[in-house]
Amino acid sequence: MTELTISEVAKQAGIRASAIRYYESVGLLPLPQRVSGQRRYNADILRRLAFIQAAQAVGFSVAEMQTLLKELDVDAPLSARWQVLAKQKLAEVDTLIQKAQSMRRMLEQGLDCSCPDLEQCIDCVLKIHCKGRKHTALTLSQAPGAYDTSR
Repeated sequence: MTELTISEVAKQAGIRASAIRYYESVGLLPLPQRVSGQRRYNADILRRLAFIQAAQAVGFSVAEMQTLLKELDVDAPLSARWQVLAKQKLAEVDTLIQKAQSMRRMLEQGLDCSCPDLEQCIDCVLKIHCKGRKHTALTLSQAPGAYDTSR
């Protein structure tokens, strides 16, 4: 079987060699054999990298990918593990969609804002966000897309 160098794998997979080294360091890829100190990979690594890229594309975290690939390593059926994680990820995506739709509504409603100063504009934004509810100083930080400033 033909062995590939890290640069050959990177080129064929369309990623950087540093990404391959990172995937190795976090356990997503097995450590390769070395020839004269250089990493050597079987062509099988390209399929595993394609899986990693597909998992990233649907939003799986490194920890989730580790769980999926660990199951592969012990010959456990991937489909069951994938289904559990996919259901969780779908719930996260649904939450993100709801947040994005709420942000969009606020932005669209804000297009009608003609406030001359910041004080009135803040009241306008709070009115849009709260829809008439009594609001507190925390209201804006709880708005969709607000940054977490607790760190």
